[in-house]
Amino acid sequence: MSVTAAPRVELDYTGRERLTMNMGPQHPSAHGVFRAILTLEGETVVGVDAVIGYLHRCHEKLAETLTYAQYPSIASKTDYVAAMTSEFAYVRAAETIGKIDVPKRAQYLRVITSELQRVASHLLWLGTWCLDMGGALGGGATIFLYCIRERELILDLFESLVGARLLYGFYQVGGVRYDIPTGWAAKCLETVDLIDQRINEYERMLEENPFFLVRTQGVGVISRELAQEVGIAGPLLRGSGVAYDIRRGEPYSCYEDFDFRVPVETSGDCLARYRVRMAEFRESLKIVRQVLDGLPEGPISSRPGLKSVAQTRIPKGEAYARVEGARGEVGCYLIAVGSAKRYRMKWRVASFSNLAVLPHIIPGHKVADVVAIMGSVDPVFGEVDR
Repeated sequence: MSVTAAPRVELDYTGRERLTMNMGPQHPSAHGVFRAILTLEGETVVGVDAVIGYLHRCHEKLAETLTYAQYPSIASKTDYVAAMTSEFAYVRAAETIGKIDVPKRAQYLRVITSELQRVASHLLWLGTWCLDMGGALGGGATIFLYCIRERELILDLFESLVGARLLYGFYQVGGVRYDIPTGWAAKCLETVDLIDQRINEYERMLEENPFFLVRTQGVGVISRELAQEVGIAGPLLRGSGVAYDIRRGEPYSCYEDFDFRVPVETSGDCLARYRVRMAEFRESLKIVRQVLDGLPEGPISSRPGLKSVAQTRIPKGEAYARVEGARGEVGCYLIAVGSAKRYRMKWRVASFSNLAVLPHIIPGHKVADVVAIMGSVDPVFGEVDR
């Protein structure tokens, strides 16, 4: 059982009292795996130290002991909120080294699952963020329950596709493991249309709520310069006025075939990050509709069916491949030696990079604002600690 240290009171050189307080890892908003050491003057935060590592599981070293065919299902467990994304980055790195072609139908299936995963991840973020801010939003539970309701519809689609709701193993080197079953496309379109309608409802509930605006507007501002200096990614970067999205800047898996915009806000506060993600809901749903309309016929993999976990071998080489995840760039660096296992692997994940901005934006705010700011960053500590 872990023990949280008692708050420590000190006097600074001006004679003012400073309180050192732990927020987490037991705090509900820290989800049991993150600790922020806050230095306070009264209710105002004047310093932040982030402590990570509570969820370290040796992912990168474990990858060296597994074959290329075995690891995708383990990659799912880094960002367990958006498992498809981690699998995608991993297989792209292996395919880059081996110069392995991916059939167009498989590329389209990768896009549709990635975008559905983005929507599911954003739904969980929105629901838990509102729940964390709690009382100011009338308890926050209403939005949370609505978001979970819609997220379950997407997990139903994943379950009918791969037989699992959280960790998938859907991607494989050279393509995907499963084709969509009969009736799946129609069910997917029905789900997309329903969620599109519900997004409008969420926005009315929140943006017409003065308490929500007070908790988010002008809070946790990340300037464009700070965003680029720290190296944040995803909705945080775009919420600070930087219009960069890997799907548009460096298209992969046929993203150049689809019409979508990159949402950008310039104020850099919690509200801007919220608005970027709300717009991303609609853009992802738009991409899903386009995939369903233009899904080509053909094979779902360029590789023969697996008869052995050691069957897939990648020639000697190294590569870095990245995709645009729900929280930003998810990159995988591989060194291959010509066998069924890689020599080294390294993850580059957005949650880790985005956490680095907290000491810059939390000081000067009240303790109550810390929860809103941390929630707007949306870190997943499975990929932070690995």
